[in-house]
Amino acid sequence: MTDYSLIIQQMEALAEISADRIAVMANVSALLYHAMEEINWAGFYLVKDGALLLGPFQGKVACVRIEKGRGVCGTAWAQDRVQVVDDVHAFPGHIACDSLSRSEIVLPIHRGGEVIAVLDIDSPVPARFSKADVEGLINLAAALEKIIE
Repeated sequence: MTDYSLIIQQMEALAEISADRIAVMANVSALLYHAMEEINWAGFYLVKDGALLLGPFQGKVACVRIEKGRGVCGTAWAQDRVQVVDDVHAFPGHIACDSLSRSEIVLPIHRGGEVIAVLDIDSPVPARFSKADVEGLINLAAALEKIIE
């Protein structure tokens, strides 16, 4: 089980050195990628020029640009709501950046009340993300938003 409170503490400690948004997101990606079991991608897509553009991440190469409302990431942005997908192949319009991914969780990240990014985590295991993961990642996203605000 992932210790999200420890990851949040580590993120906050690293942010004391630099609260630069990109630097913090890069470290969060690394923290999650190495702390969470059975994941194959952890990272951010940043809202830029009316689309989501690839930001800091850990894992295989990824899609570079995602339109609003497209795929799990674009849907999380458009609806401003956490998306938990147990089977990405059953998700309408899923974008297959890595054919090994089977489940996904995406959380909107806000600054000034607007979605500025999404945190995306993929797993090769169907239904990988539990209620505890959702709660822990929501807490992490809230802590991240305080840092980058």
